[in-house]
Amino acid sequence: MGRTRWRSGIMWPMLLASVLFLGTHLGISSTALRDRLVAALGERGYLIVYSLVAFATLGYLIWMYGALPRYDYFWLPSPELYMVPKLVMPVASILLLGGFMARNPTVVGMEDTLRRGEGGDLARGLTRITRHPFQWAVVLWAAAHLAANGDRVSVVFFGTFLVLGLAGSRLIDRKKAKKLGDDWTPYADATSNVPFGAILAGRNRLVLRELIAPVLVGLVGYVLLYLAHPWLAGVRIG
Repeated sequence: MGRTRWRSGIMWPMLLASVLFLGTHLGISSTALRDRLVAALGERGYLIVYSLVAFATLGYLIWMYGALPRYDYFWLPSPELYMVPKLVMPVASILLLGGFMARNPTVVGMEDTLRRGEGGDLARGLTRITRHPFQWAVVLWAAAHLAANGDRVSVVFFGTFLVLGLAGSRLIDRKKAKKLGDDWTPYADATSNVPFGAILAGRNRLVLRELIAPVLVGLVGYVLLYLAHPWLAGVRIG
């Protein structure tokens, strides 16, 4: 039955939305195509056009997810799998919100902090754990919700964001290394993409007092998202 539904075309709009979304984010912003578009449109023009396309493809992906029936499963949900987001999402919220509380040259517009020679001194708070807290928040969110659902539409939807988070962090590193050159090296050496990688390798250390504020803000954000989940996602968390 599942194979018939795939062939009948029910899933193709979802797959198209996924390809368009990933193609926009991974195939443009972090490749040589971006440089050609900037040369043609200017930095401001590129950002405007890219933002419009990115929001359009994101909107289409979300719309498809809400519109398509979700009755065909790779695996059936269970109480144990429903626990996965409840355990993982507080950590994802800390990474998401706490990540904005530290200066991070991987963020658009903050590269000048490296050009001022601050390098490894920028590694503070959550960036000691990973220089890509936002991307890893997306990875955790996507993986947890993918596990908890199991239907084909959800697997494609959350799998899209899982690929975005994992591939995006690597592409950002490559883009920053190319753009910043030697200015990037001290920061890259003092941090890691994979969480706790630099700490375990002895290139950085965990400073607990720097994590107090990010953890508190992240947990408050998680509680608010938990309460708002029925309105944001249309699903009440049991």
